[in-house]
Amino acid sequence: METESEPYVRLATLRQVHQVVAELNTARSLADTLQTVADGIVAGLGYELAAVNLVRPDGDLVVAAVAGSASAEALLSGRVGSRVSWERRLTMGDQWGDLRFIPYTEGWVLDEDDVPQWHTAGPAPRFADEWHPMDRLFAPMYTTGPSGGELLGVISVDKPRNGRRPGAWGREALQMYASQSAIAISNARLRANMQRALVRLEREQQALRASEESFRQAFEYAPSGMAIAELGGDQHGRLHRTNDALCRLLGRSASQMRRYSFSDLVHPEDIGTLLRTSAEGGRAELRLARRDGTYVWVSLRNSVVADAADGPRFLLTHVEDIEERKRHELQLAHRASHDSLTGLPNSAELRARLSARLCGRPPGSETHAAADVAPYGCLDGFAEVESVASTDPYGHGFGSDTAPDFVPDEYADGGYAHGDYAHGGYAHHHDHHHVHTFAPDEDGGEGVGGDGDARGLAVLFCDLDGFKAINDRYGHHTGDAVLIEVAQRLSNGVREGDTVARLGGDEFVVLADGLGPAEAEDLAVRLRNAIIPPIRVDGRAVRVGASFGIGWAGCGMSADEVLHSADQRMYIEKRSRAKAGRRAG
Repeated sequence: METESEPYVRLATLRQVHQVVAELNTARSLADTLQTVADGIVAGLGYELAAVNLVRPDGDLVVAAVAGSASAEALLSGRVGSRVSWERRLTMGDQWGDLRFIPYTEGWVLDEDDVPQWHTAGPAPRFADEWHPMDRLFAPMYTTGPSGGELLGVISVDKPRNGRRPGAWGREALQMYASQSAIAISNARLRANMQRALVRLEREQQALRASEESFRQAFEYAPSGMAIAELGGDQHGRLHRTNDALCRLLGRSASQMRRYSFSDLVHPEDIGTLLRTSAEGGRAELRLARRDGTYVWVSLRNSVVADAADGPRFLLTHVEDIEERKRHELQLAHRASHDSLTGLPNSAELRARLSARLCGRPPGSETHAAADVAPYGCLDGFAEVESVASTDPYGHGFGSDTAPDFVPDEYADGGYAHGDYAHGGYAHHHDHHHVHTFAPDEDGGEGVGGDGDARGLAVLFCDLDGFKAINDRYGHHTGDAVLIEVAQRLSNGVREGDTVARLGGDEFVVLADGLGPAEAEDLAVRLRNAIIPPIRVDGRAVRVGASFGIGWAGCGMSADEVLHSADQRMYIEKRSRAKAGRRAG
């Protein structure tokens, strides 16, 4: 029942709403409009805290403005909530017209989602409509009205000054304000887009007027070589104009360069490369002749330009001196294949080395006898082998083929790190005299016709335990130092010919050839024991553990399948050891 003074309260509230709505149209930019929307909630609608969540182009909502609390603004501004989480909120609780109210008795399920929020715990309400600190009230804003428009954003409010949930008039006022705010935000966006369009148009006109002069200066004073050549006709390819940088690079004057085309200057062995280079967007690396008879490596990049709107087209060629780069290609190749932090081979290099040992011929094909695949188990606490009941093509046993007695010379000489292997030595064996790789069975024999003394290429997948806690607690500097030390300990714990690679994050992989199942177990135990001792970083001792899974490489499988095998067995081993607890940090 309305009190005698309620009409006056409504009139006062209406005046305040009218005032804050009028201020929405005075903002000069989209950012100012958003802040004005949030300020109006606090100034005119009786709430102590308000936030404007704006829909981004990707659909998620970002906190674009906060009013009423500096602490809340510092915590919430710029944070993003997913569209899925917001749509969930806008379908929960009670629907008050276009508003959505979620009482504290239901809102607890939202505490862990990704929507930025500012709520504190509090006692249960003393009376029915008392506002609880965990209550949530949202006012959606739509582009063309609440029924058929697209969602523009959501206004979230908190802490009514009277301590009560809003009544019918308060809800109506908030809904009316949200509707006007949507119009103001849409208008601000339109103005901003128009201003950007006008600025862009002016810049394009200025660029068009200055394009000829800019091109001339860019061409003449470019630090690298540039040339304009004829495109089509009898003089196709003839150099029409060259800049000073190209003349200096080739040791010829501009008048001399006009006598040639690039086909006259290119090295005979590179003429095919030049002819295969397309005129528009073409790119090639080849050698051009200097005046003294020597050749220089250059990179050519072509583009087609017109002299005027309907004039003849020309070929613009950018010529870059890459002689120095060519001399350093081997060093660059090494950097591309190794982890920058630890210096170990990276994931791509690991897969390349593993793939070089495998061929596509599956076990049992052609000269190889077929046999049942018996997967080898995984380590359980490094004390015993945990059996796996079902046949697993991704497990230790890839097939039942005869294990080779051949061990490449590169292995004995440390070829995993240098020698022919580093330059594709294993690929050479694969192409000309590939020796098949087989996985030993779980009884210690070879895959086919085992004699009880099988050897294979073991793949040990290592995942550090407790590393994330160290990284989160002490920072990336300490985490990087731990990874470097673990990489060193793993490298010190293997033979010279074995490969230790960093797969990514806190995951490492060891390739060890010529091992049997028991030896692979022993190696995993030794490596784990090497990792466990404390690592000192900046005077602080931290510890990590390690979980290992053992896979076996076998022909007929891909490198990813081999790694997946070891990875899966590592997780089995990790779960089995988790019951006893792992200590790290």
